[in-house]
Amino acid sequence: MTQALEDLRIVDFSRVLAGPFATMVLADLGATVTKIERPGTGDDTRAWGPPYDEAGQATYFQAANRNKDSVVLDLRSDEGRAEARRLVAGADVVVENFRPGVMDRLGLGYDAVRAESPGVVYCSITGFGSGPGAALPGYDLLIQAVGGLMSITGEPEGEPQKVGVALVDVLSGLFAAVGVLTALRHRAHTGEGQRVEVDLLSSLLAALANQGSAYAVAGHVAGRMGNAHPSIAPYEPLPTAEGELVLAVGNDRQFRSLAAVLGRPELADDPRFADNDLRVSHRGELRSLLVDALAGRPAAAWIRELGDAGVPAGRVNDIAGAFALAESLDLAPIVEVPRADGTSAPSVRNPIRLSATPPTYRSAPPALGGTEAPAS
Repeated sequence: MTQALEDLRIVDFSRVLAGPFATMVLADLGATVTKIERPGTGDDTRAWGPPYDEAGQATYFQAANRNKDSVVLDLRSDEGRAEARRLVAGADVVVENFRPGVMDRLGLGYDAVRAESPGVVYCSITGFGSGPGAALPGYDLLIQAVGGLMSITGEPEGEPQKVGVALVDVLSGLFAAVGVLTALRHRAHTGEGQRVEVDLLSSLLAALANQGSAYAVAGHVAGRMGNAHPSIAPYEPLPTAEGELVLAVGNDRQFRSLAAVLGRPELADDPRFADNDLRVSHRGELRSLLVDALAGRPAAAWIRELGDAGVPAGRVNDIAGAFALAESLDLAPIVEVPRADGTSAPSVRNPIRLSATPPTYRSAPPALGGTEAPAS
């Protein structure tokens, strides 16, 4: 099957998560990705475990490296740098996430590559940009801390909390993939390549969305609210007779339906709760009334009835429960990717669905310096 990016060649010098995640997304859409790894150990995430699969490979590495070849090069050696330059000379896209200046010292920086390949799209991912923050190390946890995300995550009286996944790296990888595709679109019209720069701190600030806008526009500095929402109520988990029930009531119609299902229709006309602004202002009183109303039945029973009434509600799943839900909805969240030995490896499906050029899963994450066999 023809894929939208099957004519693209990408040389990927990045490691860990943001860069590899970006190039995996592009590889899923057809691009040929050559992953450059250091001798002996390769990408750091090859050793980030547990857990490991039955072959002893870290599942972390597998999260961002399917559909790629692996080439081992010692970039400290003349031979390694010469081979890297040869690979880059034939590439449409170069991706790297070294600290600013490292690729220049290796003779593989943007200016050097562009001199040989004017149409190259060269993507650099950094922690804090190429200016005064160039020397600062860019780790997801650090960015979550200094970028404000931890200050709005957790209970009001508790300590700041990180998100349970390297969310900043993932978001930065997605921004990088969008930037690369945009630059390729420009090249298709003009023949000109360009440099794409994405930094983790700016990616997080952009992804703060309503919280970032609240500061930029109104000077409002949000704090930790636990599971409550700063601008919507009720929008949080609530206890029931058995289990937690998550309510995500986004408008007055849904609140009226909620009140009816709970057998408390008068709440919709209560002057404290008549619209969202009022419900936010009186969230503590509203929560107490909802907890009392929900106490008579288990969460599962409420979820069924609320769903029938069009009220967004659900349970707090663990990871297994989340995948089971996706399976029950025919979303097929896990795909099998072929290995070189004829077996297959499970992998999490790319969420992009395209009617004409869908993602493909051609090869499992490669062995260091090797490649998995392509799908037949």
